[in-house]
Amino acid sequence: MILIGMLDSPYVRRVAIGMKVLGLQHEHRPLSVFSDFDHVQAINPAVKVPTLVTGDGQVLMDSTLILAYLEELAADAPRIRPEPGPARLRALCQTSYALAACDKAVQIVYERRLRPQEKQHQPWLDRIQLQLHGAWRQLDASLREEAPDCLSIAGITIAVAWSFARQMVPDVMAAGDYPAVAALTALAERQPVFLTTPMAG
Repeated sequence: MILIGMLDSPYVRRVAIGMKVLGLQHEHRPLSVFSDFDHVQAINPAVKVPTLVTGDGQVLMDSTLILAYLEELAADAPRIRPEPGPARLRALCQTSYALAACDKAVQIVYERRLRPQEKQHQPWLDRIQLQLHGAWRQLDASLREEAPDCLSIAGITIAVAWSFARQMVPDVMAAGDYPAVAALTALAERQPVFLTTPMAG
């Protein structure tokens, strides 16, 4: 299997860490959808990362779909999400808020880096930041009730999203704004699978 994408993408990093937790051997090609556009397009015409090229050459994208496929593939590995029931639903809800926060952080980064400042629309940025904080606030409250294992899909997603947001848009939120999220992330980032899969600058 081949994983396409750079680790500065939280979605690529999420999959890469998940693959290590599941014990799945793979080749990682750190290609950028910007500087390596043609190369990525030759592999995936949609030019989207993460892209997983399966053992039989099929192309799969979207981090959630890739992780679902990988979990089925690694049937004998430790489960990275709870069995169906209340615990699974809680993990799904926590994962969904982490992904929402991640999406909004990525939107802010793209707006600031790719759109000329004179064309940036502050009311739109304000709306995105409101959504970002809403997701973190809900997630922090949920974690105070019950936090997932930091090496579960929910734990990995939360930690990767928070690390990305704190590094890329540190002015939007302070480290102490959401202490339960920060604490889970600190624990996760000390794990070997995180340390060997660092977020690129």
